[in-house]
Amino acid sequence: MPAAVDGPPGAGGSAAAGGGGGDRGAEPVRRAVEAVWRIESARIVSTLARYTGDFALAEDVAQEAIAEALASWPRAGIPASPAGWLLTAARRRAVDSFRRRSALDERYALLAGPLVEGEAISGAPAPRNRPEDDLPWDPDRVDDDVLALMFMACHQVLAPEARVALTLRAVGGLSSEEIARAFLVPVPTVQARITRAKKTIAAAKVPFELPPAEERRTRLGGVLSVLYVIFTEGSTATSGDSLLRPDLAHEAIRLARMLAALLPDEPEVHGLLALCELTAARFPARTGPDGEAVLLADQDRRRWDRSAIRRGLAALGRATAAGRGLGPYGLQAAIAGCHSTAPSTAETDWERIVLLYEALGRVAPSPVVELNRAVAVAMANGPQAALAIVDELVATDRLAGSHLLPSVRGELLARLGRTEQARAELELAARQCRNLRERAVLLRKAAALPPA
Repeated sequence: MPAAVDGPPGAGGSAAAGGGGGDRGAEPVRRAVEAVWRIESARIVSTLARYTGDFALAEDVAQEAIAEALASWPRAGIPASPAGWLLTAARRRAVDSFRRRSALDERYALLAGPLVEGEAISGAPAPRNRPEDDLPWDPDRVDDDVLALMFMACHQVLAPEARVALTLRAVGGLSSEEIARAFLVPVPTVQARITRAKKTIAAAKVPFELPPAEERRTRLGGVLSVLYVIFTEGSTATSGDSLLRPDLAHEAIRLARMLAALLPDEPEVHGLLALCELTAARFPARTGPDGEAVLLADQDRRRWDRSAIRRGLAALGRATAAGRGLGPYGLQAAIAGCHSTAPSTAETDWERIVLLYEALGRVAPSPVVELNRAVAVAMANGPQAALAIVDELVATDRLAGSHLLPSVRGELLARLGRTEQARAELELAARQCRNLRERAVLLRKAAALPPA
């Protein structure tokens, strides 16, 4: 008896390369620039941050290089090495900035040294052996600069919402408009968060470097938390008229894969990746033809993404193989794994899920985990035992204002035949729910209850 809609077990709701001259048109170039930026932005920004020692400057000159590419590539064609072109253009912008700061001659010399004297970024097709043809990274290896960028974007000096915005911008390569659309906030709000985050990093003198090994595991929790928040919002949108925001969820998965490549010996990184893959595997079945929410029990499991399930179970296996015991993300992934391998809701191993939620509650206690444990208890042992857990949450007022608590309580009361109370709880949940698709599910349940 899943509570409302399907989602992460512990969640609370929520191109082209190759030269050639001529005018290629603005739209194909825009798509090419977006593709290159999405793939290479983290390495471009992190490389610039290492060269300049100034994260805010690195991000600014990278954005200026993007604008320059959009202006020049339609006239002269897409260069043979688009990422190299962007990096070279951005480095020149950084050189110009240091030139304007005449006291920084030594740093200017360091930056300007690898560049060809007098070379102009004209947008002409890049000939062979130009500096931008030789990337300062191995394209088959994600280096430590990207990891340093992730730790900086998720630094604890930043407010949680600023960490999310900066991670999506600097590491994920999303524009302010894309971030605003994903979280349903105004573009100026996102821009202000990013600007404030960069200023905070500068004021706090956060170095662009990997934290020492002894600090890395502690700081890693903050990085994982940011990726989890991003994925959760994509998996079940907090508000709006869409249940899912797949682009946001898949961006979190991409970043989690990147982190797993950077830190292959950290089990919780693999645990988070497994959780995201296994949850996203159900996306194709979670909405109907008109975008309406489909509950877990009603989903056509033939539509689940079996490739994502295999990837998720493999990642969970890597987390388990570390031999340190599963952490919060690994435990949630194990719960998602139980669902992904069950032929139906009735044939799900609910007893094991109850045990996993009990373990999760000890490792990372929260009222949402306790509420989800109640759902599993209801499936394993009946609604009366689950109602006692839910009523304890009501008594302690630990989920005040959340639609999740009355949603679960309403379903439990309905199963116990207490129809009027169930209807009242489901209608309360609908009033508190900000996502229109979830609200519609709750109202349908209330309306389907028989008269008292």
